Amino acid sequence: MFNLMSARHAFSRDLAIDLGTANSLVYHEGKGVVVNEPSIVALNTVTHEVEAVGLEAKEMLGRTPQNIVAIRPMRKGVIADFRVTEKMLAYFIQRAHGRKFFVHPRIIVSVPSEITQVERRAVTDSASRAKASEVYLVEQAMMAAIGAGLPVTEPAGSMVVDIGGGTTDIAVISLSGVVYSKSVRVAGDEMDEAIIRYIKQKHNLLIGDRMAEQIKIEVGSAYPLDQTLEMEVRGRNLIQGVPQAIIIRDTEIREALAECIGVIVNAVRGALEKVPPELSGDLVDRGIMLVGGGALLRNLDRKLAEEAQLPVMLAEDPLRSVVMGTGKLLKDFKFLRKVALDVD
Repeated sequence: MFNLMSARHAFSRDLAIDLGTANSLVYHEGKGVVVNEPSIVALNTVTHEVEAVGLEAKEMLGRTPQNIVAIRPMRKGVIADFRVTEKMLAYFIQRAHGRKFFVHPRIIVSVPSEITQVERRAVTDSASRAKASEVYLVEQAMMAAIGAGLPVTEPAGSMVVDIGGGTTDIAVISLSGVVYSKSVRVAGDEMDEAIIRYIKQKHNLLIGDRMAEQIKIEVGSAYPLDQTLEMEVRGRNLIQGVPQAIIIRDTEIREALAECIGVIVNAVRGALEKVPPELSGDLVDRGIMLVGGGALLRNLDRKLAEEAQLPVMLAEDPLRSVVMGTGKLLKDFKFLRKVALDVD
């Protein structure tokens, strides 16, 4: 691994941010992860003031009065609402520094592998307007590999699959560089939407995003389970228009998620087909590392292992792998300059 401790350009009050579609995490050098909250902002439509950010705002989803709207400014891994993203970033920066309003840190932000130049500029501009003095963008997949402890500087192939809220990023890394990368905009959020559609079509029941996420966590799976799981689901009956509760089993949710899982599996297989033969041999031994919140879906590792015919491992801390990898760059400015994306 690159020598982090010997680096001369250690940042002081600077931050590493995993700006995710579902959750945003902020790493402060010397303190570790200081922010881990949903990427949601509650705005007052009359005063245009921020009412809440993060977990507090998430609790408001679907329950706000007419003058307050809960907004998710990140969609499919990129900024969908620039103004709200700027407010959210400013809030997270203030939280990370104990609400010191005059701090202007340098910031490293991880972004999806196939983000466009326009989208890169949008992230950079939002961070700059949130009082960052300098902004560096790095690929999520590379950061996930570093955070998961993969030997990215060695002359051998390491493969990482990062399943977040908005995107699934796949990369093969060797000698500190990305040999192959692919980003598909199917991940945790798309799984939630698939569950909502399935229950609406099969049971005439309308449920919200929070209920769909809860279903995914409690009974969702990518491969048959050893023991049946079930849970009570509450929503509004579309025919009668009244509240209703039904029982959902894991087999139904597996059916609901089949298409999303298929897209991710096909993207992984496509990556394996394009890896140079020498690196393919490395992957036989090293396998595939799974990171991200979506990687926690039950038996997803078994499903991928069966389809790819390779060992599949779940990172020790899947939810924090990207931000921990990004945070390590705060100690090695030389390596950061090597892997940072061009914004111009």
